[in-house]
Amino acid sequence: MKTRISRFVIWICSKFTREQIMMIVKELSDILASRNPEVKPKDAFKEDHPNYRAYTVDPKAPLTKAPDQSQKKTSKNS
Repeated sequence: MKTRISRFVIWICSKFTREQIMMIVKELSDILASRNPEVKPKDAFKEDHPNYRAYTVDPKAPLTKAPDQSQKKTSKNS
């Protein structure tokens, strides 16, 4: 992860002037301080809990009463 960030910083330095980099830093600081509600940092919760709410719903409705005992299947060996 650190190498990706280092490469990103090097890329920023190669593409932008000092003043532009200072504006980028200010904007990022505003985002981290929640002063820019339009832009949110990536949520780490989804990375930490990848299976949160990753489930399927049973398409059959749940039973509302016990099954009728008279309709039980009987085995052939009875």
